[in-house]
Formats: sequence, structure tokens, C-alpha cells
Amino acid sequence: MKIAVIADIHGNALALEAVLADLRHEAPDVVVNLGDCVSGPLWPEETAAILRETGWMTVRGNHDRVVAAGNIPPENRTDSFTYDHLSPESLTWLEGLSPVIRLTDEILLCHGTPEDDNTYLTERIDGDRIRMADEDDIAGRLCGEAAPVICCGHTHIPRLIHLAGSGQTILNPGSVGLPGYFDDAPAPHKSEAGSPHARYATMTKTAAGWLFEAKILPYDWGKAALEAERNGRPDWARPLRTGFYGPLS
Repeated sequence: MKIAVIADIHGNALALEAVLADLRHEAPDVVVNLGDCVSGPLWPEETAAILRETGWMTVRGNHDRVVAAGNIPPENRTDSFTYDHLSPESLTWLEGLSPVIRLTDEILLCHGTPEDDNTYLTERIDGDRIRMADEDDIAGRLCGEAAPVICCGHTHIPRLIHLAGSGQTILNPGSVGLPGYFDDAPAPHKSEAGSPHARYATMTKTAAGWLFEAKILPYDWGKAALEAERNGRPDWARPLRTGFYGPLS
């Protein structure tokens, strides 16, 4: 069985189209989407329309939850833009997403942790950026979840982590559409993938166990950056072009 795992598209329809083209070559049995699908100053409705058409199993991310709930304060520019550019059909689709999906007895899908879509599962905040958390802390954030394989997103940083104590494996495929961002909660910090490529992953069940492969794809990230600038978000344009958020100020 071959599973494609995608996450954190953030309304970047161009990056999603690159992933779709590659998926036609990879021909997985199943594609799963770990959430934060449409939120961003890019192409939210176009992205939602593509995802609604695919019918992929999709987890609700933290931004999906906020957008679907509505009543977004204007200072939340990203989710406000997204809400204003989504059709009623796309908002209904977001509202119907599940926070956690148990794909099989072996595989759990979530966005952040199994208990909280807005908490990092495998990272900690260190100064002004995120770094990998200690193994014991990661295990604690699972809150007793015993699935052998856990697929998560949220940090936009691709990782594959094996917990020696439980034998569990955690896969974060990285972000399809946003390779760097800033967040001010719970403390100001940034995440940077270091290149502007679209990312996803595949996992294939073999006789020896799961085989994981990172997929790192080129696409027209310059066009995506220009769209962010056109919509008044130069803070999105730099990571879209470079994979780096830049200095916090």
C-alpha cells in the first residue's frame, strides 16, 4: 500500500497543482491531507475547489477551524482574507472536516497533536525559531495515543521521527504551499524550511516495514510571491520566494 501525505497548502494553488502533477506519476493508493488547506493571501477559493474535487481524506487544521467558524477579527489578516474569498460551498466543506482521522488501525492523521490542532507535536520554540523537541516531550504530547504511525503537519518542517520507547513513527511531510512563516503565539517565533519548493511525502508498506520518501518539487514560486504582494502581504512573499522568513523586527 502506498500513501501520499500532504499538509499545509495554505491557499497556494500553484504549489498544489505541482503536487497533483507529481501524484499522477507516483500513483499512490490513497492521498491524505493534514489540513490548513486554504488560509493565505493567495488563491483560497481556487485551492478549495481543487480539494473538493479530489475527495481526499482531509484533516481540519487550526486555520481551517478559524475560517470555518467565521467572526474573524480584522487584525487576523490572513484568515479574514481567506474567509472573504471563499464560496459558501467551500466554507461548508471546511466546516465538515474532522480534527483527527484514524486512517487504519496503524495510522492516525492529525494537524498539530492528536489533542490540539494548534500545538506543535515534534517542535519547541527556542529563541525566535522552532527546533526539534526532546523525545520525552514529543511522547508526552501524544497523550497516550498508541497508533504506530502518526502523520501530522502544522510546523511546515518536514520530519521523520522514531520514538524508541514506544516504537512509534511520526511523519511530517512539510508544507505544500508555505515554506516559512511567523507566529506570535505562544511566543514570537518563525519557521523556515530553507527553500521555496513544494513538499509532500509518500509512505509505502513493505515486508520490512514502512518506506518513507520525501518529495520536493519546483513550481512557479515567483508567481506565488507576486500574488502575495498584490494582496498586500510582503511578509508572505519572501518565504514563498526563498524558504526563509527573514529577521523578526
